Amino acid sequence: MEIRDVIHGSIAVEPSELGIIDSRYFQRLRQIKQLGFAEHSFPSATHNRYIHSLGAMATASKAVDVIFKGRPKAFGRFRAVARLSALLHDVGHGPLSHTTEFAMPDVKSLGVPGVAIKGKSRKATHEDYTLKIILDSHLTPFLERAGVEHGFKPMHVAALVDPSITIDDDFFEERIDGETVDFRPILKQLISSELDADRMDYLRRDSLYAGVSYGQFDFDWIIGNLGSHIKNGKCYLALQHRALYSFEDFLISRFHMFLMVYFHYKSVVFDEMLRQYLEGEDCEYSLPSDIEKYAECNDAHLYAHLAQSKNEWARRISDKRPFRMLVELHSGIPTTKTAAQEQVRLLKSIQKDLNSQGIEYIMKASTGELSKYFRKPGDPIFVRYDNHYSKPNFIPLEQCTEVFQRYSEKRTITRLYVSPENYALCRNQGKGSPLRFEDYEESPRVTN
Repeated sequence: MEIRDVIHGSIAVEPSELGIIDSRYFQRLRQIKQLGFAEHSFPSATHNRYIHSLGAMATASKAVDVIFKGRPKAFGRFRAVARLSALLHDVGHGPLSHTTEFAMPDVKSLGVPGVAIKGKSRKATHEDYTLKIILDSHLTPFLERAGVEHGFKPMHVAALVDPSITIDDDFFEERIDGETVDFRPILKQLISSELDADRMDYLRRDSLYAGVSYGQFDFDWIIGNLGSHIKNGKCYLALQHRALYSFEDFLISRFHMFLMVYFHYKSVVFDEMLRQYLEGEDCEYSLPSDIEKYAECNDAHLYAHLAQSKNEWARRISDKRPFRMLVELHSGIPTTKTAAQEQVRLLKSIQKDLNSQGIEYIMKASTGELSKYFRKPGDPIFVRYDNHYSKPNFIPLEQCTEVFQRYSEKRTITRLYVSPENYALCRNQGKGSPLRFEDYEESPRVTN
């Protein structure tokens, strides 16, 4: 079977995967928008997590085909489990993706088998729901049947989604030149890393549907130059040195997508209004810990609730009456320390004025960074250098590029919003300010 896709063309589906794709858990993703509220800024960005998940599976398949070429013994089982992990990596997302995680219950109430909950109590995340669906739902028997041919179980699929899961058997091990090698690290990296199937699909897909060029990169060149490196009995992701510049472009593309699309001021204010409602005392919306009831929760489920609510934040979302942006400040743009301090002073002054007049406002700081590779070291990625006179040389990625250092500074966009009813008043008051409010007037609805 094949599924037609605007990004990948034909996506091949194995017979053993059909029951999983047709399940209510996966079909639910058709009704969950990939970019949440972004359609208010980019009207064509209405694609869903269903097709993105299929695209991630297609990307993982292409990567495995290149990396494991010449290793036919392990190829079949590693390819099969990587495909399903990529396919299901987002299956636990709540309505409108990330924002509704404020409405999730305590993680312990999910009762995810085989996953230890350490430390203090916390709210569940979409990753927790993903593990629950894989390991303990009506989908689990489909995964068990899908794994019969290649000898994997649902826990092996979950182990690539969550690195903390312990695997006691040797499914991910293979004998290479007389040495036992653990291939779980490289398979995990294909699901979640600086160069994973998830990012390589959503960047191109989100860029296309948003109608912007920021997320475009040389996908075929990167995929075609993927490889592996075995070190201390473990196999890690590697990249041919000739694709290093394409990788740098990939990182920068993602960075700019966050700043220009994912952190768009309209998406941000809708997210914040929803958060205000979900965290309010009169909020009547919550996501169930019962995984079968959770399968009924999608965007339409949330919007129907908001339309019936009497809460002011819910009404504003439902009626499309968001707070309007009054001020927008970008870190790093002032060329001097004095200019940066002036921005901070101005923002505090505006807040003081609004508070003194009892004008409600929303302030939100959205912070993006090029990479967490240095801050949260995980499994290493290597760059392979080849020449005609010696064996290939594998060098850690961070030693082969200066892009991490050049873009090491986080960029923060701080915005202050007021209700449309108060917007004109606040704007007029700011005309005498060194940084005039009208300089940050909301763009017309027909533009971004």
